[in-house]
Amino acid sequence: MQARAVIADDEPLMREQLRARLAEVWPELEIVAEARNGIEAVERTAALRPDLIFLDIRMPGKTGVEAAREIAALASAGDVSLPEIVFVTAFDQYAIEAFEQGVVDYVLKPAERERLQLTVERIRKRLGERAAQPGPGSAAGTQQALQQLLERLQSQLNGGGAAGFLKWIQATVGQQIQMIPVDEVLFFVSDEKYTRVQTAQQEALIRKPIKELIAELDPNQFWQIHRSTLVNARAIAGVSRDFRGRQLVSIKGRPDKLEVSRSYTHLFKGM
Repeated sequence: MQARAVIADDEPLMREQLRARLAEVWPELEIVAEARNGIEAVERTAALRPDLIFLDIRMPGKTGVEAAREIAALASAGDVSLPEIVFVTAFDQYAIEAFEQGVVDYVLKPAERERLQLTVERIRKRLGERAAQPGPGSAAGTQQALQQLLERLQSQLNGGGAAGFLKWIQATVGQQIQMIPVDEVLFFVSDEKYTRVQTAQQEALIRKPIKELIAELDPNQFWQIHRSTLVNARAIAGVSRDFRGRQLVSIKGRPDKLEVSRSYTHLFKGM
């Protein structure tokens, strides 16, 4: 069947990858628009009325969950038809709950062909059922269940404890997108455009500022020692002072010396 979709993700490479994978597993699907954030996702959905939308969970402006709630509210008001919603996420806990509810689907980053094929089969089946039974039907019940699920997911995003902390980093290494376990990251250092992600084995880049990472990482594990630096506390080998009296953090197994700004010297009091 012919269907129309919107892809929403703040990472251009991830949008490109998902578009390519969808072309493989669902060649008839028409991608009518892409969105770089949650605000654009809502606008594209309202204007183009797609049959389904792929929403990254974490996006600037509005998160994928916030965008989905707004889209569901528009559908409840009769302004748009409720599209099928597929969350694209690196967070297993969101994905599992969403799938168990049965009102949305999910794809874990990076989108793998086999897993995406299963999602596509379920979405096509649901779209086919809609076409076979036009009219309100159980739409109201579906929308209510969706709103309840989205409220729970929003609560998790707003700080639902350790389970909500980032577990993976989606980073660019050369020409590839890689998923780096957060526990393997030694430190993050930002400049104006990129944040360097350093592990024992490799260096990668992400387009995410330190201020966003702070909200997503476990503060007991990752300490901010400078406005542009986060360090994994488990990777700290020691703290020394240079000839100017500045504190410098040494990293286990690496030659790096990370400066501690005055605002964060209290972390190493007595060292």
